[in-house]
Amino acid sequence: MKITGARAEAFSAIRRRALTAAGAKATAQAQSTDQAGFLGLTEAELTPSVQGALKTLLGEIDDLRGEVTRLKGQLAEMAGLADRDVLTPVLNRRAFMRELGRISTFAARYGASASLVYLDLDGFKSVNDRFGHAAGDQALKTVAERLVANVRDSDIVGRLGGDEFAVILVQADLETARGKAESLVRVIEAEPVQCGDWSVPLHISAGVREIAPGVEAETVLAEADATMFVRKRERGAA
Repeated sequence: MKITGARAEAFSAIRRRALTAAGAKATAQAQSTDQAGFLGLTEAELTPSVQGALKTLLGEIDDLRGEVTRLKGQLAEMAGLADRDVLTPVLNRRAFMRELGRISTFAARYGASASLVYLDLDGFKSVNDRFGHAAGDQALKTVAERLVANVRDSDIVGRLGGDEFAVILVQADLETARGKAESLVRVIEAEPVQCGDWSVPLHISAGVREIAPGVEAETVLAEADATMFVRKRERGAA
C-alpha cells in the first residue's frame, strides 16, 4: 500500500521515533553491559538502583575532575605571581636567579653562549628625594618596560632589588652582549619619565659578563655587578 501526503509524514515521524527509541535502547544496553563488566557484575546484578548509584558516582567523579583542573589553574597562576616582581612587569630576584642557574647549566652541558647584563640606575636616591617616591616607582616601572620591549622573547629580564635590573641574553657572546648593553642604556636614557607635572631624566650604568660553563650563577652576577660599577665610576656616577 502506498502512503502519501499527511499520512506519509505521520508515518515517517512514527518511524523516526521508533528508530530513535531502538537506538537509545541499544546504546543503554551497551552502556549497561560495559558498566557491568567494569564493576565485575552480571547484568542481572546491575539493577536500576545500582545503575542510579553508579550514575551518581560517575557524576561526582566528573565534578572532582573539574575541581582538580580548576585548582591546577589556580596553582599555576599563583606560581606565576610568586615569580613576578611586586612593582614591575619582570621576574623578581628569586625567579631570576633560578633562571640564571638554569641557563648556566644549559651552557655547560651544550656549549651554548649566553651573557648577563647588569644595570643600575644612577642617582636614583636623588630621584626619590627630588620628585617623590611615586616618581621613583614610575621610573622603575619604565626601566623594566623599556628593557622588556627591547630584548627578544627568549631573553630574561629581572629586577634584583631596589634600582638594580639584569638581563640574560641567550645565544649571545660577550661582544654581542656589550653591544646590546650599550643599546639598552641608550633606549632607557632617550626619554625622561613623566610623572604628573614632573619630567624625570633617567641615567643608567651597565656591566656585562659572559655566562661561562662551570661558573656559579652568583659568581656570574657578582662579576657583572663589578663591571657595572667600573662603568658607573667612569661615568662619574659612583
